[in-house]
Amino acid sequence: MEKRGEKMSKPIVAIIGKPNVGKSTFFNYIVGKRISIVEDTPGVTRDRVYAETNWRGREFTVIDTGGIETNTNDIILSQMREQANIAIEIADVIIFLTDIKQGVTAADKEIALMLKKSKKPIVLVCNKADNFGKEIDDIYEFYNLGIGEPLAISAANAKGIGDVLDSIYEKFPQDDGKKEEGDIIKVAVIGKPNVGKSSLINKMLGERRNIVSDIAGTTRDAIDSYYENQYGKYVFIDTAGIRRHNKVKERIEKFSVMRTMLAIERADVCLIMIDCLEGITEQDAKIAGEAHEAGKGIIIVINKWDEYEKETGTLEKYRKEVYNKLSYLSYAPIIFISAKTGQRIDKIFNMINDVASQNALRVTTSMLNQVINEAISIVQPPTDKGKRLKILYATQVSTKPPTFVIFVNSIELFHFSYQRYLINHIRKEFGLQGTPIRLIPREKLEKDFN
Repeated sequence: MEKRGEKMSKPIVAIIGKPNVGKSTFFNYIVGKRISIVEDTPGVTRDRVYAETNWRGREFTVIDTGGIETNTNDIILSQMREQANIAIEIADVIIFLTDIKQGVTAADKEIALMLKKSKKPIVLVCNKADNFGKEIDDIYEFYNLGIGEPLAISAANAKGIGDVLDSIYEKFPQDDGKKEEGDIIKVAVIGKPNVGKSSLINKMLGERRNIVSDIAGTTRDAIDSYYENQYGKYVFIDTAGIRRHNKVKERIEKFSVMRTMLAIERADVCLIMIDCLEGITEQDAKIAGEAHEAGKGIIIVINKWDEYEKETGTLEKYRKEVYNKLSYLSYAPIIFISAKTGQRIDKIFNMINDVASQNALRVTTSMLNQVINEAISIVQPPTDKGKRLKILYATQVSTKPPTFVIFVNSIELFHFSYQRYLINHIRKEFGLQGTPIRLIPREKLEKDFN
């Protein structure tokens, strides 16, 4: 199931190949920007290896394996095998990128062999054909790989890429125009390794679906589990935990990070699991920040509560500490559970339903403007040098998360603190618990609204 809500399926395209064949250059060109973004949210640094783009009106996700390199200069076939296997597993179409100047290498043959066994659609691309006239004859050697017609490109000079995109497009799974059932909620269970993610899913589903082990990183793949009960229909996405960056040495661990990010993107609701015995760590903040920035519904799940030493007021004190350390998630509900004993786990389903509903909430324009006018009457907009901010009009432009455009007479006067005040007021009036709210200011002349 690769659909979210009522959106069409987005195919996944993986770019694989040995190091230094130009995967990242090719990736950056087709997605139209360099994907290395530092967000303003505290504790959130995104260095993404995937992005969404489109060709001929079809949106798709591209995964770049260019940042996943060996620790040495040697090409280690076992590590490349892991890389190819994961790409094969999650991709709908695979781009096999090679270097036309190097010719066919032993590593290329190894990868080609795995790809042929996969039965997945493959586009064979020969990069670094910078001089098409001289190097085009070298492409015939690549027919020996036995995976179809090779396409010559120069990613650096943007030559031949349109043909590659056409070939990818033709290999996409058929989009029959059908919508997925809108009542299935996708839930990603995310967090550091060994906080009990698989144990929680096993307990919620009432059976052992995933390997549970004390060895951090045991669950290396994102595993989808469909589940239906009296509360509703769900797809649970179990993910490998994200380790701290200085511990991420193997390619497989970097893929685990990538897969968690993809799981977040696919989810409607993210359960952020935290080990109450360890408390909130920097890594927890980064994982939570990813879900927040992606605009997902969020529930903070404090696990191992049965093992925590308690006294009067312990729970409320711990709750305050969580919100203090994850201040940008003050809207997210918190539940204290034990994945081992099942304590309070039955309450999670209703929370998921509520948060998913709030994340997808749409309000009428008239009601929205009425609420904003009430907020303005309580706290007047700021002034600067005699000029006052005027809120002219507001409208909701999208859901997941609820996103509002507010037209003002001056964006400069629309200070962050007043934007936050309006967001808090909107949240209070419409509920909107467990979901981020996006507010987009636009500048318009007053006469346009008269």
